[in-house]
Amino acid sequence: MKMSIERGTLLRALAQAQSVVERRNTIPILANVLIEAEGEQVSFRATDLDIEVVDRTAAQVERAGATTVNAVTFHDIVRKLPDGALVKLTDDGASGRLEVEAGRAHFTLATLPKEDFPVMAATDYAANFSAEARVLRRLFDKSKFAISTEETRYYLNGVYMHVSEGEEGPVLRCVATDGHRLARVDAPLPEGAEGMPGVIVPRKTVGELRKLLEDDEAQIAVSVSETKVRFATPEITLTSKVIDGTFPDYTRVIPVNNPRRMEVDATEFAKAVDRVATVSSERSRAVKLSLDEDRLVLSVNAPDAGAAEEELAVAYGDEKLEIGFNAKYLLEIASQVDRENAVFLFNSSGDPTLMREGTDTSALYVVMPMRV
Repeated sequence: MKMSIERGTLLRALAQAQSVVERRNTIPILANVLIEAEGEQVSFRATDLDIEVVDRTAAQVERAGATTVNAVTFHDIVRKLPDGALVKLTDDGASGRLEVEAGRAHFTLATLPKEDFPVMAATDYAANFSAEARVLRRLFDKSKFAISTEETRYYLNGVYMHVSEGEEGPVLRCVATDGHRLARVDAPLPEGAEGMPGVIVPRKTVGELRKLLEDDEAQIAVSVSETKVRFATPEITLTSKVIDGTFPDYTRVIPVNNPRRMEVDATEFAKAVDRVATVSSERSRAVKLSLDEDRLVLSVNAPDAGAAEEELAVAYGDEKLEIGFNAKYLLEIASQVDRENAVFLFNSSGDPTLMREGTDTSALYVVMPMRV
């Protein structure tokens, strides 16, 4: 293999690949990126056996070929090369070394045979559809904060993507919950997604997917089967196994008739919660909300650290209510609001609270109260 590629192009392609690679693994080849050069393009493939990413880019290929090299080391070298440098890669296949040249810099890196590199088996996908990057970004960005980190409840360690029925017809829906809070976000159902099986997209995949969704105008080709999900742009293909488990019936925990309604400026609310939570104890992070006619008092009483109180003007016309929440959960939910106002719907101090973004019905959040 012999080829030349511009440093910026190479760095972009390697960045996605090396982030998939697990830093600590017992199989040496999994620390490597597979470089395949042919025609006028080169592809970089990395995997941790659960996720595979392939990044294709243009290059001047003098001699086609393939090899594997340590992804993190190679990425670090390219990152430190000067902007605009032309990087020459040469591998003769026999020496077990990859020559990297840029200007006066010259590196020799150990390689492993390309035949040892595990390529994810092809799958027949039950559904193939296309969605705008900004639509997918909203679905995953607004739901991922509620993903559980508990290993024992592994089926909650991802975002449940499925087809459901919204208020105005079929929707593509993403749901995440950790038992303390829940996020449910809808988007209009893309053409071709009707027969899609519901899948739990793992947390790491959600993080890697975010890099594909930066460009608002990009169209993402999505393919879904019972065991895998694939997201692809013309340059990058991200394939991932899905979590093998059954996502719980989340509809049971979404309250349907919470009568007490409070509307508040989302930004002001988040800032006030953040301020009073400064003195809350690290363990409980409890904040008390005291509601009265058009008035909300946020308070924290931590015997070890002190006390804090802040009053906010809100739209509230129901009977008095005192309810406590974990400050972190309140902040995370409030930070999802794109619109000016957040609408909270309460029942009692012991029941789950519902939050919506103003008049937008496509996203809702549930948070469990705590005793204060």
